[in-house]
Amino acid sequence: MNVRRRIAFAALLAFASPVTPGTALAQSAIAAAVAKPVSLPDIAIGSEKAPITITEYSSMSCPHCAAFGQNVFPMLRSKYINTGKVRFVFREFPLDIKAAAASILARCIGKGDSEKYLGAVEMLFKLQDRLMAQTKDTLIYVGKQHGMSEQDVKTCEEDQAQFDKLNADQQYAHRELKVTSTPTFFLNGVRLQGSMSFEELEERIRPLLKK
Repeated sequence: MNVRRRIAFAALLAFASPVTPGTALAQSAIAAAVAKPVSLPDIAIGSEKAPITITEYSSMSCPHCAAFGQNVFPMLRSKYINTGKVRFVFREFPLDIKAAAASILARCIGKGDSEKYLGAVEMLFKLQDRLMAQTKDTLIYVGKQHGMSEQDVKTCEEDQAQFDKLNADQQYAHRELKVTSTPTFFLNGVRLQGSMSFEELEERIRPLLKK
């Protein structure tokens, strides 16, 4: 059994194990810590009354995050978010300064609109290789595609207050939620680390909808 299969099997066993009162309490505490408002406004889509909340911590420089965004998220959105079953929260956990700069740009593009923000993220993920190799030019290009001038992008990237909030949120995630890598997901308080296929994610969603 290779490492990936062992990890997947262990996760499946953990998921299938009976939930003890202590475990349920711990999950409740984690869920509350995840739901706690952070420095930057949450990027959230889906019904606030949805029975399931999935919070993803992601880095714009993470290939697995890009793969999830391009291959899994559209199906998750179509089947569960748009139908009111899942509320999805996207949070930044930049692994390097390039990812942080990309996150800040997406914030500037979104201007508080989650859909606009996620549209920028989608483009940044598609251009991830270019972003890593030619960061400044790629940020300017993505900005221009969303109506920003080169000066707008420069002003955005010089907003130290935004970077400070981003850093504070990342430190909170690391300290309180034990996020150490991307992508990391919280499914109603259950932490799931690493990339997942849509089928693997759906296996975890379905039992929660039956409760």
